Amino acid sequence: MKQWQCTICGYIHTGEEPPEKCPVCGADKSLFIEVTPQKNAAPPKSSSKPFQGASLYHRITDLMIQHHIHPISAHVPNGVAPAAFLFVFLSVIFRFESLSTAAFYNLVFVLVCLPVVMLAGFNEWHKKYRSSKTPLFVTKIIAAFVVATAALILVVWYAIDPGITTTPSAARIVFLLLHLVLLAAAGIAGFIGGKLVFKD
Repeated sequence: MKQWQCTICGYIHTGEEPPEKCPVCGADKSLFIEVTPQKNAAPPKSSSKPFQGASLYHRITDLMIQHHIHPISAHVPNGVAPAAFLFVFLSVIFRFESLSTAAFYNLVFVLVCLPVVMLAGFNEWHKKYRSSKTPLFVTKIIAAFVVATAALILVVWYAIDPGITTTPSAARIVFLLLHLVLLAAAGIAGFIGGKLVFKD
C-alpha cells in the first residue's frame, strides 16, 4: 500500500491515492507527495555549523521553531483566559469587585504575552507551513486576532470603568460575554494547534 505525505503539515495517508483534502490541515490533494523508503531515511548529518551563513533574523526565527516557542507561549492565553472568565463570572453573580480586579490582571498578563504568541505563530505558519491559506490556518489566524482584540477592549474597558461587573446594567453582561468570546477564540486556536501537532 502506498503512503502519501502532506507537504504542509506532514500528515501521512495510506492508500493508492492521496486524499482529496488533508484531514488535518485541509491542504489540496496536489500538495501530497508519495513517501518512499529512500525519503524516509534519516538525512546524513551535516558537518557544517547550524545556521552557518544565515542572517541574525533567520537564526532567531529558526530557533523559535526548533525550540517550539509558539506552542509554549500559546499556553498563556489558553491557560489564563479560563481563569479570567471564571473570575468575571463570579464577580457578576456575587458582585465581588476583587474578583473582577483579578480577572483584569490576568488579562493584562495575556495582553503582554500576546505579541510573542502571535509573532511566533506567524513565524511558524510562514516557515513551517509555507504560509498555507487553508480554512484551518485562516480560522486559527482569525481566532488569534479575536483573542487580541477582545483582550485589549476588556483591559481598556475595565481601566475606564472598574465597577463594570458590580453595577447592575446591561453593560456588565456584554462585558461577561466578551470574556466568553475571548475564551472561545483561545480554545479554537488551541484546538487547531493541537490538531496540527498530533495530526488527528
